[in-house]
Amino acid sequence: MFVVATAGHVDHGKSTLVRALTGMEPDRWAEERRRGMTIDLGFAWTTLPSGATVAFVDVPGHERFVPNMLAGVGPVPAVLVVVAADEGWMPQSAEHLAALDALGVSYGLLVVTRADLADPGPAMARARAELAATSLGALDAVAVSAVTGAGLPQLRAALDRLAVRLPASQADAPVRLWVDRAFTVRGAGTVVTGTLGAGRLRVGDELELAGAQPVRVRGLHCLGVARSEVAAVARVAVNLRGTSRDRIGRGDALLTPGRFHRTDLLDVRLAGDPTAQLPATLTLHIGSAAVPVRVRPLGPDTARLRLARPLPLLVGDRALLRDPGRHHVAGGVTVLDVAPPPLTRRGAAAARAAVLATVNGRPDLAGELRRRRLARAADLVRTGVEVTGQPVAGDWLADPEHWRGLGARLVDEVTRHAREHPLESGAPVELLRQRLDLPERALVEALVRPPLRLYAGRVTASAADALPEPVARAVARVRAGYAGRPFRAPEAEHLAELGLGPREIGAAVRAGALLRLAENVVLLPGAADDAVRVLVGLPQPFTLSAARRALDTTRRVAVPLLELLDRRGVTRRLPDDARIVVDRTVGSRPADEPGDPVPARR
Repeated sequence: MFVVATAGHVDHGKSTLVRALTGMEPDRWAEERRRGMTIDLGFAWTTLPSGATVAFVDVPGHERFVPNMLAGVGPVPAVLVVVAADEGWMPQSAEHLAALDALGVSYGLLVVTRADLADPGPAMARARAELAATSLGALDAVAVSAVTGAGLPQLRAALDRLAVRLPASQADAPVRLWVDRAFTVRGAGTVVTGTLGAGRLRVGDELELAGAQPVRVRGLHCLGVARSEVAAVARVAVNLRGTSRDRIGRGDALLTPGRFHRTDLLDVRLAGDPTAQLPATLTLHIGSAAVPVRVRPLGPDTARLRLARPLPLLVGDRALLRDPGRHHVAGGVTVLDVAPPPLTRRGAAAARAAVLATVNGRPDLAGELRRRRLARAADLVRTGVEVTGQPVAGDWLADPEHWRGLGARLVDEVTRHAREHPLESGAPVELLRQRLDLPERALVEALVRPPLRLYAGRVTASAADALPEPVARAVARVRAGYAGRPFRAPEAEHLAELGLGPREIGAAVRAGALLRLAENVVLLPGAADDAVRVLVGLPQPFTLSAARRALDTTRRVAVPLLELLDRRGVTRRLPDDARIVVDRTVGSRPADEPGDPVPARR
């Protein structure tokens, strides 16, 4: 199937033409038939000589109903431009053509009606001249009479040729079905209709409505026949479960979950009036939606639009801006960015215009990353960008040049922190995240490369320089003095004489150069494992006194040392205060073992 919309001045025979081609009545309302004019959208279909099916969206031609006309044309890939031979080119012919040109519609046919009432030549020549300067360009043209039937076979053949030229449908694309009608069917519930321009719908599919409200497809109809599946391009009626009629209407959209970004702020390129001459408020028409917008000019042909309500938009979408008060199409817009940065600083608008001047409105992963520097893969997908690169951390993607620059800055920040805080064993990851202005700690951790080292939530320049030289010398003197007495702890006064005050001890403990048992009670880092080897040789269970004698230490050391082994699960304290060794495997304690000191206060 392919779908074609009509366009043209009021009472130029659009509905009569559709009726003659299909044998169906496109005007749905009694008021339309009474007044002899289309007020809202009508729908009909027929089979062409080739066997292809064409569905028509019949739109109103009266200037008061241009929003209805745009709702019908917006999602449709092709158009029948209808001009009456007896009246020729008229004001609504021009406005409809301006709208089609703004939307970038490039496929269609020119049909001159009422060929039985006047020579179609002059009307056809004028219409061709008007069309030539637009996106439609040179179209096949057919003169017909819906009353006599003259030209209808030629029109059907031209429709077959048009069907061959239309671009192939994207049946695997995400669904964005713009709703043009919503109503209630007794016994079925809420039903919506629209033109499925891409993707595939199946009974049972879960979709999203505005505000990410989940709904489920209860049933599908296409051309009046119930279907279990409908692929683009097609006119389709969708019976929904999960929403009531009053919560959905024209301009809403049914969406594949997680594939569209709802936005009320976007940057666009305008083809039409100069942006500096645009009024502050216009109406944006896209799909079947018509939304008031506030316009902020950025460059000669770029602007920022603030929408009255969010819409599910993608980079590259085509829409039009219209001034309803003047019945004037200001121009067509191409969506350049659906998640633009704020303009808060002086000169930000001019800088943004310079960036937008380099953007063509085609979704491009490399270009988006150059502009955004960092972005989540899921966020890029929702803007219409195909993601093919590998994340740098989690689902974060990065511009390669920016990522290399961040790595260099990380080295500088770690070096700077070591210089400003010589007693700290590395810069905290959270501090580095803030200094690099990164959204997540995982990005900092992913940037760590040799000679940098990540240890216990800190980044150091290397494993060897975890301690400042004066502290390293003092620790070396402790190691030399107590190597033969591993369970004897230096007194606080002796530590101070060596240059190990509270801050220096804290730095040494964080670096793993000392083992802290309690305030001012420190041992060499392997003391705990050595103690297990000694305690294993005692008769089990053993007392605190027996352990103290075996370790050749004082109660000041033995009590916190045994408590440390209890916490590790190496020993177990019995009800009578004796202990047994329950884990004879000697290993090193993890860096985050309870008992590690808190960072020293500065």
